[in-house]
This record gives sequence, structure tokens and C-alpha cells, in this order.
Amino acid sequence: MTPEQVIRRPIILTEKATLLREKHNQVVFEVARDANKIQIRDAVQRLFKVNVTGVNTMLMRGKERRMGRGKGKMQNWKKAIVTLKEGDSIDFFSDASE
Repeated sequence: MTPEQVIRRPIILTEKATLLREKHNQVVFEVARDANKIQIRDAVQRLFKVNVTGVNTMLMRGKERRMGRGKGKMQNWKKAIVTLKEGDSIDFFSDASE
């Protein structure tokens, strides 16, 4: 898998993700369900040019959703909490044109 296939999207607009970023220098990502910790570490290091010291993963159960009378279930997904080396950071809000 390429790094772009491993890392699906960053999770940045939640209270827990913000707290982890500010206090523990950790970043939260949604990742491919079949990716392991080594692939996640390598993908983050290649894409963002940072050093990773640890990766914790968890499988998140999909929520049940209703549409009118019908019910459905969102897909299960995998979340990774990546610990960065002291002094490294990832800035998702910087303007790419600068």
C-alpha cells in the first residue's frame, strides 16, 4: 500500500484530538482497516517528514443510522493515534501557497 492509501484523513476537529495534540504531541488519523502499525508509522513519516515514536490503533464500530423508516449501519473504521518526536509537529492549517 502507498502512504496515501494507508492514511485516509486526519481527525482534527474533536476535543480529544485537540487535547492530545496540545498536551502529548499526538496526532489522530483515520487509516485503512488492513494497515498495521509499521505501515502507519512509515506512511506518516513519509507524508509529513516527521519522526514517529509510537503508534496506537483501535477499531471503531460503525454507528447505526436511520433514514425515514429504514435503518442502516455505517462501516467500521480504524483510528490511529500517532506520537511524534519531541519538537516535531504537523500543521494541517498552513496555506500551501506560501
